[in-house]
Amino acid sequence: MEGRVLVLLQFSFFLIFSVISSSLFVPPTLARFHAHKPKHHGHEHHHISIPPMASPAPSSPPPDDSTPTTSPAPEPASNQNPDAGNASNSSPVFNVLSFGAVGDAISDDTEAFKAAWDAARLVENATLLVPGRYSFLLQPAIFTGPCQKGFTFQVEGTVVPPDGPESWPQSNNKRQWLVFYRADEMTLRGGGLIDGRGQKWWNLPCKPHRGVNGTTLPGPCDSPVALRFFMSSNLTVRGLRINNSPQFHFRFDNCRNVVVDSITINAPALSPNTDGIHLENTNNVGIYNSVISNGDDCVSIGSGSYNVDIRNITCGPSHGISIGSLGNHNTRACVYNITVTKTTIRHSDNGVRIKTWQGGSGSVSGVTFSDIHMDAVRNPIIIDQYYCLTRACSNQTSAVYVSDVAYLNVKGTYDVRSPPMQFACSDAVPCTNLTLSDIELLPAQGDLLRDPVCWNAYGDPEALTIPPINSCLLEGFPKSIMDAEVDKC
Repeated sequence: MEGRVLVLLQFSFFLIFSVISSSLFVPPTLARFHAHKPKHHGHEHHHISIPPMASPAPSSPPPDDSTPTTSPAPEPASNQNPDAGNASNSSPVFNVLSFGAVGDAISDDTEAFKAAWDAARLVENATLLVPGRYSFLLQPAIFTGPCQKGFTFQVEGTVVPPDGPESWPQSNNKRQWLVFYRADEMTLRGGGLIDGRGQKWWNLPCKPHRGVNGTTLPGPCDSPVALRFFMSSNLTVRGLRINNSPQFHFRFDNCRNVVVDSITINAPALSPNTDGIHLENTNNVGIYNSVISNGDDCVSIGSGSYNVDIRNITCGPSHGISIGSLGNHNTRACVYNITVTKTTIRHSDNGVRIKTWQGGSGSVSGVTFSDIHMDAVRNPIIIDQYYCLTRACSNQTSAVYVSDVAYLNVKGTYDVRSPPMQFACSDAVPCTNLTLSDIELLPAQGDLLRDPVCWNAYGDPEALTIPPINSCLLEGFPKSIMDAEVDKC
């Protein structure tokens, strides 16, 4: 009996020992599974160089003198930001705040924008988001493509530059602020504001209003263009507000297939050289449904530009809508196939204008101004082939040839300080084939009609005009043009 009890006690002790051992023992295969934080593998980013001292040559990109750095890139997020505007929920969104931007209008957010640009432009249908409720300070910068299809730079907040010449980086070009270079397929849009903070630039001694009777004083004069697009195609700019640029608000150089739609540009009437949109060597352009008021041309069309359609613009106060100036410093200029229609010009120095310097060459042709309403405009219709910023310009025998220009259904009122129609054409190269139809321009004050002024202008009024222009235009075609070898583009 005692033997059985001893055996049972030994067996029970064995079972207890086995249970305790198994609870303390961890198999080797399980011991290898322990917690690690997931690793995020960074992508290499390259800082974009500061703007060059001069316009980058068409054959080469802007120089990049910065050192490449490698840092983790935030992953694109789905659009859950209440200030994201129209950014698609299905497209990857690269919010500049995720790349280190602060948005207090004091901290320098340039590098954060560059990093966001480098990450977003490489992703198809990506959106680089500048969120609302923030104000971002950016130094002069070049944003370089290429961009993937469907890339959107969406501005919902406010973007500002350094405040005036004294705050501008001394090593940086003072002729441009934000440059988009080879940014094909890009859309710049949003309900935000780009504020150029131009007031201190406008007061430089060199500006026209600083001297006596519009003269300039000595001193540095470079002032930055707010937004410049260079050698880019298939561009869209939509919905933005841009105020108070130091110089031009938008400038397109060597671009093609450009649409500008539903934007607002605003600067004081006396702000110098603040053109709204300037085109140079740019073609296949549509400018639509926009409101522009500034201290210079609402739209200016420079040499090498063609196939430009401008429609439904409210312009003024301003200097109107201009082709030119062309032919400065005896250069050759070519502009053709330009249409301006369904547009209102208010309280402006000029309405629709073609301006060329003496001594130039080339031609302006195939231009139509139609369905234009003038409201107290000083020079509603003007061709000026004696354009000169001083009184020291000498007479020259060559000129840009202006031909095939039509003015159709242009009505409204003019400032009686100037004639409502002026055609001041070159002595050596007359304007030809000017067509006027359904023109009715009345004085904004009083009842006295001023007569049109014509010089060496050939054309045909297809219907009665107010004021009458029949006795002003020359009939037929000038023999000097037929005999001479006119440099028509």
